[in-house]
Amino acid sequence: MATLSAMRPDEAERVQDELRTRLVLPAGRGPLPGTVVGLDVTYDTGSDRAVAAAVLVEVSSRAVLEVATAAGEVTFPYVPGLLAFREVPLLLAAIDRLSQPPPLLICDGYGVAHPRRFGLACHLGVLLDVPAFGVAKTAFVGTGPEPAAHRGAWSDLTDRGEVVGRRVRTRDHTKPVFVSAGHRIALADCTDLAVRLSAGFRIPEPTRQADISSRAALRASQNG
Repeated sequence: MATLSAMRPDEAERVQDELRTRLVLPAGRGPLPGTVVGLDVTYDTGSDRAVAAAVLVEVSSRAVLEVATAAGEVTFPYVPGLLAFREVPLLLAAIDRLSQPPPLLICDGYGVAHPRRFGLACHLGVLLDVPAFGVAKTAFVGTGPEPAAHRGAWSDLTDRGEVVGRRVRTRDHTKPVFVSAGHRIALADCTDLAVRLSAGFRIPEPTRQADISSRAALRASQNG
C-alpha cells in the first residue's frame, strides 16, 4: 500500500472501502467513559505546515486534564471526502503523546455522515479500535428538519434514505451541530455526549479546547 504522502485519491478511496469493512456501529447504548479525547488540526495559511491537538477532558466537569500536540507537514492534497488522509498522521502523533490511551475520540469532522460512510472519526476509530464520533459545524451529506430550539433537541440527518447522523442543539436558540457515529458507539450515546460536553459554547468542550490548543501551538512555532 502506498504511503499517505504518495497515495492518489483513487487509492485513498479504496483504502476507505477496505477499512469500512471493520466498522462496528452498535444500535444500542453502551457504558460511557469518564474521560474523552477531543481532536482538531490547525493549518498554517500559505504553507503545508499544520498542528494537531489531542485534549483529554473529564466528562463530569468538562475540565481539561491533559494536552498533547504534534506539528508537521501535510502532504496529501485537499480532496472533499478524503480529509482523513491529510489529518490522520498528525492526529495519531498527538494521540500517541498522551500519557494514556484514549478511551473515546471526538473529532472535529464526520463519522458515517460521509459520501462513502467513512469519515475522519470512522478512520481513526478503526485504526485505533476505540470508540469515536464526529461533531461538525456544518453538514457534509444529508438533510433533515431543524430540531426544536431548546438545548438537547435533535433531528435525524438522512442521506439516500439512510440515517447517517443527527442535527443536535447544544445551546438554546443556537445553530445545531452535526453529530455522527464513527466506531464502537451508538448514535444516541454520541448525541448525549455532544450535549453533555457543551456548556456555554455551541461546540463540545473537548474539540473546542483542541482547536484552542492547536492554534496556540501553531502560533508558538511561528514565533519561535
